[in-house]
Amino acid sequence: MDLYTQIENLPGIGTVYQRKLKKIGIKTVRDILYHFPHRYENFSNIAPISKIKLQETVCVMGKILEIKNERTWKKRMTLTQAVIQDNTGAIRAVWFRQPYLTRTLKQGDNVCLAGKVSVDNSGAYLSNPAYEKISANLTHTGRIVPVYPETIGLSSRWLRYIIKPLLVNFSAKIPEILPQKIIQDNNLMPIRQAIWQIHFPDSMAMARKSKERFSFEQLFLIEMAVLRARMRLNQETAPAMPMDVNLIKRFVKSLSFKLTDAQRKCTYQVLKDMEKSRPMNRLLEGDVGSGKTMVALIAALQTIKSGNQVAFMAPTEILAKQHFQEVSSRLGDFNINIGLLTGKEDKFISKKLKNETIEISRKKLIEKTQKNDLDILIGTHALIQDKMKFGELGLIILDEQHRFGVAQRAKLTTKSSKQIPHLLSMTATPIPRTLALTIFGDLDLSIIDQLPKGRKKIITKFVAPANRNKSYSFIKQQIKKGRQVFIICPRIESQKDKENIDPTSPWANVKSVEDEYERLSKQIFPDLKLVMLHGKMTPKEKEKIMKDFKNKKFDILVSTSVIEVGIDVPNASVMVIEGADRFGLSQLHQFRGRVGRSKYQSYCLLFTDSPAVKTRQRLKALISSENGFELAEKDLSIRGPGDFSGTRQWGIPDIAMDSLKNIALVEKTRNSVQQILDEDPELKQYPFLLERLEKFQNKIHLE
Repeated sequence: MDLYTQIENLPGIGTVYQRKLKKIGIKTVRDILYHFPHRYENFSNIAPISKIKLQETVCVMGKILEIKNERTWKKRMTLTQAVIQDNTGAIRAVWFRQPYLTRTLKQGDNVCLAGKVSVDNSGAYLSNPAYEKISANLTHTGRIVPVYPETIGLSSRWLRYIIKPLLVNFSAKIPEILPQKIIQDNNLMPIRQAIWQIHFPDSMAMARKSKERFSFEQLFLIEMAVLRARMRLNQETAPAMPMDVNLIKRFVKSLSFKLTDAQRKCTYQVLKDMEKSRPMNRLLEGDVGSGKTMVALIAALQTIKSGNQVAFMAPTEILAKQHFQEVSSRLGDFNINIGLLTGKEDKFISKKLKNETIEISRKKLIEKTQKNDLDILIGTHALIQDKMKFGELGLIILDEQHRFGVAQRAKLTTKSSKQIPHLLSMTATPIPRTLALTIFGDLDLSIIDQLPKGRKKIITKFVAPANRNKSYSFIKQQIKKGRQVFIICPRIESQKDKENIDPTSPWANVKSVEDEYERLSKQIFPDLKLVMLHGKMTPKEKEKIMKDFKNKKFDILVSTSVIEVGIDVPNASVMVIEGADRFGLSQLHQFRGRVGRSKYQSYCLLFTDSPAVKTRQRLKALISSENGFELAEKDLSIRGPGDFSGTRQWGIPDIAMDSLKNIALVEKTRNSVQQILDEDPELKQYPFLLERLEKFQNKIHLE
């Protein structure tokens, strides 16, 4: 047997446990050994029974004088009680609902117990202590004990029971993948020592040292995968498109506003990339309302006038249609053919028909795209359907790129039968520096760090439940001034009357769009015009509601998170977010960015009934952040990288995710990887590293 032996071939792991292990991604011996503890219990100090104190967590050794099960009539459960004695005294141990222990532990057994000291009418006792018969090598007590991420039916005790013998049999078979010089330069623990010490450390210092080793290793593999991908991309060819300065000046002159310096800088970076014959792979970051689309349109215009096509992909139909309208109005004078392809609707604007918009069959739209009769095709996931092919695809623009799966993005780049197209990704979710260096390390970054002139800072406030009515009065005042209001709710339908909903669940009382629309319409704002919007509506319904709201036919829009991106209503000045604790910080920032898009002072009101300290901490971070870049760093430190922008989807190990908060470690790791690739880009001198890297890449999903 080797490290990649399947768990079903291991003794002691039955079919029930196999299913549970596979549920958390454990399929092989190696997977089990790399299922690391997330914390430790320090039971290494054995205390004399006579010296223990109430409320302490202690570890004691002694002989079982008696052990028995009792039934409590009040709570109708089984208590297992034992008396343990050492040479200084005796203490009771009490276990709840574990009657099987009387078959495992017998009178006269020498045991080690670890648990919290509590007290009842009969005196002090150990509550639900970890237990172990005394042997030469203690596993669950009498040492620093690993506590693992668990799932139902997979306890830390069972995992320790399985992992320890596997370490004995397999730890020597784990190859060292890091070059010896890297280990020495970074003062890292060798792999075989580290794998033991991370599971069963001799001290807390050794536990930290082993974690440092694996943090470095996981980051090393991520960086290696990303930088090698970047090297491979640099070897591909893409259509070189020389910058047409006069064309760009003509476009900029056609705008009713001036580009910011940041927009100009980012535009220049993009156009210079597109002049090269290697594929651009650039991420355009910019706060909500910073003008990323203008940069994308200039790149699209340059591509089209160079004889190539553009694919513009958006995550929702609403956003795709909005881009279609924007492109049509901004590029209408530049003699181009524009197509719209979504799940339900296909349109075409022809330069021959004087920019008239016509309905067109999907079949004809696809044919035009293949024949190069279409200059720019805007759409949703429909752009990557199997039948879709481009004639001369030169540029792919992805809006809110973090919302597309990696496989979807990769599929879009294969839609051209010739060269690799340039790629411009856009996001309003700013990326912390550590993530930019690792997960997004194969992308060049352009950052729009300015908002258009005249924009006022959005005033963001936390609203306590007692001040709710004051907020409603404020909303009425804003509407009297001619403004409009968004109210966001976390869910669509009420859960209160549904079956199988625990009334004590935090989600049971979360406000729904349907309930809140009904309540606000009848009780709070009966004299105002309200409309409801949510994801279960048809695209045409959603489009009509948004169009009517933008045209001021309604005062208040009650919606789910469907309006998170791409909605532009300059007259809206108030964003109310119900259940603000139910959304991530970056999502709250996106909501906030739906207002403040004109000269009017705008406000974001955060409503929550949650008393949790972490909730207040997160909302304070949003209130105090001047921009999305500052907020991204705070989000990373509060929630951790695993939750940031949904990065859990990439399947990156927790230990690496935790390390992404450490910029010094990330930079040190990146430098080490670059050093190896400079000397040996094919990793011919490091076969174990290459093998491990290939398996690692198959398991995770990087950009």
